[in-house]
This record gives sequence, C-alpha cells and structure tokens, in this order.
Amino acid sequence: MAEFEYGPVEIVVVGFPGEKPDAGTLGAIADLVEAGDIRLIDAVFVSRDAEGNIEATEIEDLGDEVDIIDITLEASGLVGEDDLTDLADAIPPGTSAALLAIELLWAKNLASRFAESGGIVLQSERIPAPIVNAVLAEAEAEAEAGDDAAELRG
Repeated sequence: MAEFEYGPVEIVVVGFPGEKPDAGTLGAIADLVEAGDIRLIDAVFVSRDAEGNIEATEIEDLGDEVDIIDITLEASGLVGEDDLTDLADAIPPGTSAALLAIELLWAKNLASRFAESGGIVLQSERIPAPIVNAVLAEAEAEAEAGDDAAELRG
C-alpha cells in the first residue's frame, strides 16, 4: 500500500463564548485525538474583541491561562497568517475560536488506498453536518407525506 506520512488536513474553526477556550472544548479535542479519530497537527486560539480586533495565541503559548488537558501537536506552523485572515470573519465579535489543523485518519487510509490502485483524489468537498441533517430531515418528511397521501388514495 502507498503509505503517506500525513493524510488530508482540514482546518476547522470551532467557536466558543469568552476570550479563551473552556475545558469542554479542550476535552473534546483531547477525546477525539485519544480515540484515534483525528491527529491534531496544529492549533491556534483566536479571540475577537467587541471592536473586531483579533488576537491569536498558539496553543503552546497559552501557559497557565487555561487548563490544557494533555493536548500534543504533531507539528506547529501549519495554521498561518493567511488562514487567520481568511477565517477571522467567521468569528463574531466578543467570542473566540480554535483554528484546528486536523488530519482525518480515515482519510489518510483512503488516500493511501487510492494511490496504491493508481487513483488520485481530484477534489473533495465537505457538507457541514447541520446542512446534511436539515436536508435529510426535510427529504424524510416529504417521503412520509407522500406515503400518507398514497394511503389516502389507495
């Protein structure tokens, strides 16, 4: 099998209230890493004040400001200034976010298997979970309404 050191990496912006990440957010990240679902490549915490000013802090620079649950980065520097600039608008004033560069470990295996067979992933697009759930719930409701109408006619 063609073995890649890293699989596809996705930058995820996770928002939370306040200026710094809470224990729940950090715990969720640690749980996902420990379970083997993701590999955390890099993480930057960003806070946006009420005037819209941005302050970014690398996870290793948080020090005693927050209770860092045993989170270890595989590398550092993958999330850069361009990412901060591109993604800052997603962070509402008066809140904070974690910009996480995560490797989806199943995707590494998928990419390796495709490479082994001579295939190449040309493009990948993620549909956000809230959209998937809303569309499928609507489709299910329409199907149920159609079934009910068929029973009335039948």
